[in-house]
Amino acid sequence: MYKIDFTHPSSIYFVGIGGISMSALAQILANAGFRVSGSERDRSALTDRLTSKGINVFYGQRAENITDSIDCAVFTSAIHPDNPEYIAVHQKGIPCLTRGELLGQIMKNYPISIAVSGTHGKTTTTSMISEILVHAELDPTISVGGILKSIGGNLRLGGSGCFVTEACEYTNSFLSLFPKIGIILNIEEDHLDFFKDLEDIRHSFRRFAELLPEDGCLIINGCIENLPELTDGLTCRVLTFGPDEKCDYYPTDISYDDLGHASFTLHGPGGGSRRISLKLPGKYNVLHAAAAMALADVLSIDSTVSAEALRNFAGVDRRFEYKGTVGGVTVIDDYAHHPAEINAALTAAANCPHKTLWCVFQPHTYSRTKAFLHEFAQSLSLADKVVLADIYAARETDTLGISSEDLKAELDALGQECYYFPSFDEIENFLLEKCINGDLLITMGAGDVHKIGENLLGI
Repeated sequence: MYKIDFTHPSSIYFVGIGGISMSALAQILANAGFRVSGSERDRSALTDRLTSKGINVFYGQRAENITDSIDCAVFTSAIHPDNPEYIAVHQKGIPCLTRGELLGQIMKNYPISIAVSGTHGKTTTTSMISEILVHAELDPTISVGGILKSIGGNLRLGGSGCFVTEACEYTNSFLSLFPKIGIILNIEEDHLDFFKDLEDIRHSFRRFAELLPEDGCLIINGCIENLPELTDGLTCRVLTFGPDEKCDYYPTDISYDDLGHASFTLHGPGGGSRRISLKLPGKYNVLHAAAAMALADVLSIDSTVSAEALRNFAGVDRRFEYKGTVGGVTVIDDYAHHPAEINAALTAAANCPHKTLWCVFQPHTYSRTKAFLHEFAQSLSLADKVVLADIYAARETDTLGISSEDLKAELDALGQECYYFPSFDEIENFLLEKCINGDLLITMGAGDVHKIGENLLGI
């Protein structure tokens, strides 16, 4: 593997530089004096931010973008071998790194490196931890997979030895990291275009846990099935969090205010407890906060400081994000694209004031839709009324013979009121006609479904 020499900055080219993680890594290297450039298919707010910092971004991925002056090229898993820049890099013999390998090499520069993993909740939990670290004046460097308002984006460049990032399991990317403290939020079936089955996924998370050094710490959801398979024999310290007293950290007395925001008493090791209030809904966010508080305790951050940081935390873009109100209809946007995430978001919505709960869902990738077709229908049936958009293909080109109409058929079989429209315009016109004062509308999915709510709101 090519090794970055951080004492002698070189020329690094990012194929797919506009991605949420790639753009952060590009800025970290540019800040360290590296000559950074890269390519992206389309212009975005993230690429505009890169160019404002003097980073050269090519729009369109072409072989001629790859020059002999490049010392190393960085790729994401979304870049396939038929990509013209991928081909040109290999024809020229330019050294390559994956996004995960580069992130791992960057992490080695930080004595306190924190990696947040799990099938769901990584971005929100990483953001909660970031809020705590900033509030505690630890001056961390932060790379988060969403737009965190308090740091003005997806990256914060700090001046200390503290680094926090998300650790994605897809293509085993997180096995290239070097964390001192690791968090495992949950382990469920997902990314079945890469993993064989749940056991394959569990095996990767076990390998992730084994990355932690003897003086490190694993914070893990104590309700993960067959937990000892993941933790037995680890040399690092292990702390658990979960919904009950079987775990080291657990909540009681959970309540919700008129906006659905959660408050609870958090119990920790040794019998101590503290009251935590969030500006976020749902029991899933209560557990995310429990994990973040456990991390704060590991770093000996005063619990009053941690609790205040969580009380001020307003969430992340596209994570149960309030977008506005139009005609008395409240519009929420959520990134949920897995059945468990949909279940959690719609359960949280039940605690918010509403007459009718509408869910506009855009399935994400054909492989995930096919693998979880029945489970998607079961989760979506928690809404009063469902509107389906076409599947967002993302990195995939093979439809696998699956479509949103197949998901509608599953929902119809459950007796769920469901509608399907092939265009956003049709969906928006339907909602304008059907939604009434007092309804709650959630746009949901990891693609561009958020545009529907934004168009209705005129933003």
